[in-house]
Amino acid sequence: MTMTRMLLLGLFAPLVVAAPALAESPFDGTWKIDLGASKLPEKPDVFLLKDGVYECRSCAPAFKVKADGAFHSVAGHPYYDAVSIKVVDPRTVVETDRKGAKTVVSSTNSVSADGRTLDFSFKDMTAASGAVVTGKGTQTRVARGPAGSHAISGSWRTTSLSNFSENGLVLTFKEQGGMFSMSTPTGQSYTAKFGGPAVPVKGDTGGTHAAVKKTGPRAFEETDTRGGKVVMVIAGTVSPDGKTMTATVDDREHGGHATYRLARQ
Repeated sequence: MTMTRMLLLGLFAPLVVAAPALAESPFDGTWKIDLGASKLPEKPDVFLLKDGVYECRSCAPAFKVKADGAFHSVAGHPYYDAVSIKVVDPRTVVETDRKGAKTVVSSTNSVSADGRTLDFSFKDMTAASGAVVTGKGTQTRVARGPAGSHAISGSWRTTSLSNFSENGLVLTFKEQGGMFSMSTPTGQSYTAKFGGPAVPVKGDTGGTHAAVKKTGPRAFEETDTRGGKVVMVIAGTVSPDGKTMTATVDDREHGGHATYRLARQ
């Protein structure tokens, strides 16, 4: 997956809680990400496909596998441990990621005839619940790959996301008694004490833990860790009228930054 897809799908790795009729906290309720009002990461994804070998240089950690359609082991990735790269034609590549015997992500990436844009569509099945999230997006070329390489080679920045399935955009929050709960329709959830220790994110197959602190009357900060290492910091702020929330995402693994706008449902 591209860095942008990872940021969005991991925006909150959050108990499905029904929104109360009268919210006691500005966070309480169900929120939906507005892709059109979001600022996507400017740091590009970097790929190289040449001489039958595919490299994802912007992945964390970077990996290199044969582009022969077979699965090849990769190390250090929390959500997958094997990757298959199938070259469909000179402008199209299909990537399939697997963890154990389970396929967790599949994506089709197609470069335009002029080589300037890359359209992708993906199916994400990383949730332990088996829920499937689908979506599409477009990337714009930042730099070309070396001579003789496949069209997908080079640096690409994501410029738009669209057609996400509803379960990949909706989140539910609840604050009660100094505790903060977050959830997704795909089954990831946690309930953590404000200012308390990190807790495991249920339904997350990457082993993520989350700690939350209140940074203002309408603001909170979530810090995600894996193996004790900080991988993502998310700062959420609810607008004075309570209708929208702005979430800034600092991806410590990939060095990417994004801002998402959420609307109260």
